[in-house]
Amino acid sequence: MAKYSKTEVIATIKATGMVPVFYNADAEISKKVLKACYDGGVRAFEFTNRGDFAQEVFKELVKYANKELPGMVVGVGSVVDPGTAAMFIQLGANFVVGPLFNPAIAPICNRRLIPYCPGCGSVSEVGAAQEAGCDLCKVFPGDVLGPAFVKGLKAPMPWSQIMVTGGVKPTEENLSAWFKAGVTCVGMGSNLFPKEVISAGEWSKITDLCRNALEIINKVR
Repeated sequence: MAKYSKTEVIATIKATGMVPVFYNADAEISKKVLKACYDGGVRAFEFTNRGDFAQEVFKELVKYANKELPGMVVGVGSVVDPGTAAMFIQLGANFVVGPLFNPAIAPICNRRLIPYCPGCGSVSEVGAAQEAGCDLCKVFPGDVLGPAFVKGLKAPMPWSQIMVTGGVKPTEENLSAWFKAGVTCVGMGSNLFPKEVISAGEWSKITDLCRNALEIINKVR
């Protein structure tokens, strides 16, 4: 069961402005990464469903966050079907993110008052997702669609709350372009978690990358 309400989750994501996106098959490594992000100021974290037994790692991550990291909202990503959404909700997911919009997932999340943030690649998809109760929509892939897409979408639909994922970089130039276009927040993966840093267990470097990215976001938005 989700620890945080739908209102709390969306407010946290908006306030933080960034959702790290991460997957590792090792639960202990995942905990170290989560703690490093938390120390860097992150309060919303997406663990992606990208490997065998990802749900087992996720379960341990949620338990750890609820016990050791007060205020850290953990959600699940890469969800493409309602059965998977239901499973992760049962394991404590506070929000559900997908690379695509599946209308069948929305009722599963709505029934438990859990935010569903689907991946959308067109204005029509965003509109359909909003109609299905999705308060926060993900624009994906961001590096293909670009900031101009968000700006163009927000012109006739200014109420839209957008998270962009895909190609987001922790630089002032990149983040400034997205927030000036009107995004609510950004999702960021590999640029926050260099493979060599993970392999070496240099968790403080991840903390620094998160802290620096959040400082830039606070400056440009």
